[in-house]
Amino acid sequence: MSTVVMHNVVSVDGFIADADDQVGPLFDWYSNGDVELGAAGAKVSKASAEYVRPMSAGIGTLVVGRHVFDITNGWEGSPPAGEHVVVVSHRPRPEGWHPEAPYHFVDGVAEAIAKAKELAGERTVGVAAGEVGGQAFALGLVDEVAMDVVPVVFGSGKRYFGSVDAHHLLENPHRVIQGDRVLHLLFRARRVAGGRTPHGTRTHEPPKETRTPKSNRRSIAAWLRPMTFRVTS
Repeated sequence: MSTVVMHNVVSVDGFIADADDQVGPLFDWYSNGDVELGAAGAKVSKASAEYVRPMSAGIGTLVVGRHVFDITNGWEGSPPAGEHVVVVSHRPRPEGWHPEAPYHFVDGVAEAIAKAKELAGERTVGVAAGEVGGQAFALGLVDEVAMDVVPVVFGSGKRYFGSVDAHHLLENPHRVIQGDRVLHLLFRARRVAGGRTPHGTRTHEPPKETRTPKSNRRSIAAWLRPMTFRVTS
């Protein structure tokens, strides 16, 4: 059975971007090392490369929200990791958009995770942190939480856990890797009867889909692509 892993790069105060979808120095560590990583042109420290490579290579299906799909134009129909992308959206695939692309549009977070697990088989389901990831986490559908913590304080912005506003317990981190200007942490979600995480009682309706101004799309796409990517041998 596949493992569902929620992931993103995050500030020490829990934000994945500011209110305008700008990421500041969050991804500087993708260019401060000597080890080439994948086809995205990233160069990271040896410690980060040894952590990120197997994580990325293990992904079978990626789950994202419609906001991510829109600002990247779905990576032009080529999944940045794995073989499939499941998009959580009330709207269908854009008419005429890469009809051959292995993208699946699903109306609901729980349904999206179920579809992603079906497609992934024994491989990992990666879930982008933020609103969709936070909803999946609150529903008890996330097995592990992966955070690449960068030493910067944003103060406000887009939260790693989205709209989650109840207490949820995680296990102690079973992976702690110190990179250069980044700390890689991997936690298992603590389970109780029914599969949900303890103390998590509130859930939320899917967020309203919003359009991102074209002026912001280039900066957002620049940090979304290194978040997950194909690893070359």
